[in-house]
Amino acid sequence: MRVSVGEEGASFGTWLAMKPLRFLFFTTFYPPYSFGGDGISVRRMARALVARGHEVTVVHDQDAYVSLAKSAPGNVEPEADGVRTVALKSRLGILSNLLVHQTGRAVVHGLELASLVRDIKPDVIWHNNVSLMGAPGILDLEAPLRIYEAHEHWLVCPMHVLWRHGRELCESKQCLRCTIAHRRPPQLWRYTGLLHRKLAGMDLIIAKSEFSRRRHRDYGLPFDMEVLPLFLPPLTAAEQPDLDAAPVHPRPYFLFVGRVERIKGVQDLIRAIIRRNSADLLIVGTGNHVDELKAQAAGHPGVRFLGHVAQEDLARYYVGALACVVPSIVYETFGSILIESFRMGTPVIARRLGPFPELIEASGAGLLFETDDELVSAMAVLQDDPERRAAFSGAALSAFDVHWREDRVIARYGAALGAAARRKGNPDLAERFEASLCTP
Repeated sequence: MRVSVGEEGASFGTWLAMKPLRFLFFTTFYPPYSFGGDGISVRRMARALVARGHEVTVVHDQDAYVSLAKSAPGNVEPEADGVRTVALKSRLGILSNLLVHQTGRAVVHGLELASLVRDIKPDVIWHNNVSLMGAPGILDLEAPLRIYEAHEHWLVCPMHVLWRHGRELCESKQCLRCTIAHRRPPQLWRYTGLLHRKLAGMDLIIAKSEFSRRRHRDYGLPFDMEVLPLFLPPLTAAEQPDLDAAPVHPRPYFLFVGRVERIKGVQDLIRAIIRRNSADLLIVGTGNHVDELKAQAAGHPGVRFLGHVAQEDLARYYVGALACVVPSIVYETFGSILIESFRMGTPVIARRLGPFPELIEASGAGLLFETDDELVSAMAVLQDDPERRAAFSGAALSAFDVHWREDRVIARYGAALGAAARRKGNPDLAERFEASLCTP
């Protein structure tokens, strides 16, 4: 069959768009070897790329998790999601991670990582939270496109969270004193320019919010960052909560979901719920602050500690809540709990801090507070004004669909990766990103 030039070009373009891209993700933590939201977010992205026909390998550091958690997770069977995982481990255990922490290089696993890059020949190397994997040393591993995604503030903060001396928000850098206050050995390589030299080769550096981008700039990061938010897939029919089922709790309640640590601000939430004394508080999550919080809530049966709740069961807790409260007292990079709430049509009460105001403003689906009095007042609005709560609920669903639904955010990633590839002089790679990620 004779093919015209136009048809031949179209055929080549179709073939190019259908050819799988190879992604190599580096991340210290990845489920089930994961503590919090960053590992879950990396897995969500990996699965989204696999669902679009691409090949994804995720390399994570098993020793880092086991050393910090003091044990292996209960269930380590890999899920049949199409994502290939490689767990780094050595007989040195935590010493391997300490060497990384102190040298900024992959002392133990450097050859293994380089071999993986040679074998996989990735189109994209995607660095996430790589603080205990060999960063910044591994940031110059070669690929047609190199990405760094800042799930935390590690690029400008040795403690990741801008929580100075373990007691206050970081408003001016005192890194050496702060590291010692956190009982960590100082990272002397941070004073050599090594991090910035390695980051200079990145083709795209991603911040999770406008706030986080400003923080990185204000604390001395000399590189442009692209703001790309977290995302969630829409609920499937099977995941929709049964509204006719018995409620998860017999009384009106506010909901907290997350790690139960002091920096998450649950102590302020308990104080407010006791003052309000007309609704209960359900606390979903585990952490090192649970015992202290239980002592604070002693004598108040309306404060319930539920521990870990499986992800597939959380929907019923969200949908039944008057609001989800996010009282974190540190600078988060995004706030995944907010969009989890919005996906369920659940309003949010969040501290006026970090990225939360921009998420509440974009959604129109909640209230902000700074003081205990403002938190109690916000609770009163959500409990006592059903019409306003219903308006917040509708706004939450609408905003999730517009701003944080998986396909819409993945399209933004496709455009950003395509633009980065074009800046690097690789239009063919750019077209593959745009054809496979920017269309439904």
